[in-house]
Amino acid sequence: MKFIRKEVQLGKHLLTLETGEIAKQAYSVMARMGDTMVLVAVTASKGIRPGQDFFPLTVDFIERTYAAGRIPGGFFKREGRPTEKAILTSRLIDRAMRPLFPKGFYNEVQVVPTVLSADDEIDPDIPALIGASAALMLSGLPFKGPVAATRVGYKDGAYVINPTYKETAESDLNLVVAGTADGVIMVESEAKMLSEEVMLEGVLAGHRAFQPVLQAILELVAEAGVQPWPWTPPEKDLDLEAAVNSAVEHVLVEAYSIPEKQARQDAVAQARERVTHLAGDTGERAQEVQTLFSAIEKRIVRGRIVDGNPRIDGRTTRQVRPITIRTGVLPRTHGSALFTRGETQALVVTTLGTERDAQLIDALEGEFRDGFMLHYNFPPYCVGETGRVGATKRREIGHGRLAKRALAAVVPAKTAFPYTLRIVSEITESNGSSSMATVCGGSLSLMDAGVPISEPVAGIAMGLIMDGSRFAVLSDILGDEDHLGDMDFKVAGTTTGVTALQMDIKVTGITGQIMQAALEQACEGRLHIIGEMAKALAKPREEMSDYAPRILTVHIHPDKIRDVIGKGGVTIRGITEQTGTTIDIDDDGTVRIASVDRAAAEEARGLIERITAEIEVGMVYEGRVARLMDFGAFVTILPGRDGLLHISQISDERVEKVSDKLAEGDVVRVKVLEVDKQGRIRLSMKALTEAA
Repeated sequence: MKFIRKEVQLGKHLLTLETGEIAKQAYSVMARMGDTMVLVAVTASKGIRPGQDFFPLTVDFIERTYAAGRIPGGFFKREGRPTEKAILTSRLIDRAMRPLFPKGFYNEVQVVPTVLSADDEIDPDIPALIGASAALMLSGLPFKGPVAATRVGYKDGAYVINPTYKETAESDLNLVVAGTADGVIMVESEAKMLSEEVMLEGVLAGHRAFQPVLQAILELVAEAGVQPWPWTPPEKDLDLEAAVNSAVEHVLVEAYSIPEKQARQDAVAQARERVTHLAGDTGERAQEVQTLFSAIEKRIVRGRIVDGNPRIDGRTTRQVRPITIRTGVLPRTHGSALFTRGETQALVVTTLGTERDAQLIDALEGEFRDGFMLHYNFPPYCVGETGRVGATKRREIGHGRLAKRALAAVVPAKTAFPYTLRIVSEITESNGSSSMATVCGGSLSLMDAGVPISEPVAGIAMGLIMDGSRFAVLSDILGDEDHLGDMDFKVAGTTTGVTALQMDIKVTGITGQIMQAALEQACEGRLHIIGEMAKALAKPREEMSDYAPRILTVHIHPDKIRDVIGKGGVTIRGITEQTGTTIDIDDDGTVRIASVDRAAAEEARGLIERITAEIEVGMVYEGRVARLMDFGAFVTILPGRDGLLHISQISDERVEKVSDKLAEGDVVRVKVLEVDKQGRIRLSMKALTEAA
């Protein structure tokens, strides 16, 4: 393949796409934006595995630390398992590409974007996604692209296309939108309680902005002279289709009238047994039968809804399932909530910690600490199944990050609430929208823990059924409606506005009209859920759990930090051992003292205040004799502050030996006679008797 290069402007950055130089045994593209460079390689298998009945698309986003001029930490000094950022970027690319492959295409496809150079101002996720789209187009696979994407910020009432890291951090919106020329395919966003109108216009602004990128990809492909992949859709067997319809259509109509999930699944499983004989003696036609069976399921559920009939569980399109809530469920945790919506249930727990509990993130853009964590667990029992338990799955990471984005806008700043926060969501039942149950339960558990969030947050998952020009938007979708529908559109926010939005569709793109209808209906459902949450817990509790740490903050002069720490850490270690507290000190002199026992924290604060206090000449202190010398004794009058009590200043009487009057450990009252330029302190007991 000859070397080809295309350039296109995306926001204020120049995007470059190159092919024909690196990784020529795969279909590859080098995408560059600023100094961020991502090599994307696409490969695909020529055949399919026997019995394959799904599309095995894999996206593996790889971060190389050399890209940022760094060497990996740890003992082995090489990259190990993917970071959370890498997993989320892999999902982002997968969600934008997967809907554009045709049904029935089951060849394995692997997309590997590798970050080779990392600009400290440009996130590699957008170049990686665009590069993946271009590489898939070059492969000739039956991919209905191209796809492009951009990030959109919002500051001072104006949208910022393709912002830098710094601009994103200062923005009220962090939105990634991907799509084709015809419509939007995927949206991922975090917002600071913006209106539905601002969110929608942000999506549309992004879609308009990346249109030149789509044209650049098409020009790259045209110049490369791509050979189409030798694949044709499997031919329909009309006789087999009629046999499957005759055997199960009426049974499935009855099955999808059962509102309870487990009973409905049992009925569907029994219907599936009615067509097993059509798969052949050796099961050679099992895949065809399953495809036809699924098509009937989809036709029944979708047809009922677009015709205006009730949904599977009898609800209207705008109706939210019944909600029950309990807070303070777990007595020893700092905050907990059990949120149940229909057959979806989340037990969500909040734990408060100190600064040292924050997660250390070793990212390409640098090392930092994250003081707000949200972990989502989806055990197999929540859907009544058996399965492996242990390693965190990509789906769990993705759902957890979505819920975290939804709640981040209302979490108080560290200056107002100096705690590290960890939320854990245990999904105990699932029938659709478990990530949004996590948002609702997370908000409630934060308030139960006494975290002063600015507003309660609720989330709702919306669905879409499209049939030609007709469409129906569904509020609070079930698992089956998600599986058989055309869209999963999750919206979270407060009464003020939207805090997070995520959209995944299974068709080639949806219009602004459909998105507007979905956002308006989602707002209605979200406000209803917040109202139900308020009945259980309307605002954060005034008092924290007895088992939560209390953090007291003291501000000292930065020059005094060394006095609090002491030589080799002896002073601060002594305070923590004496009081049982945890103490963290910032470079600016901010001291945070944490303890479950408030009295212990107060004791530690008193010790620190005494250490940092200025020694005043003429003041009387009560101190402990630290050690005896021939010429006098050293007395500790403040933690870490010793003064010399000379033998001549012990008593009015002549003292032959210091040990005649004092012993190590004695508590004595002394007066400060002098503090010299070097900070040495001269003490006297005799001066007190003379004054008396």
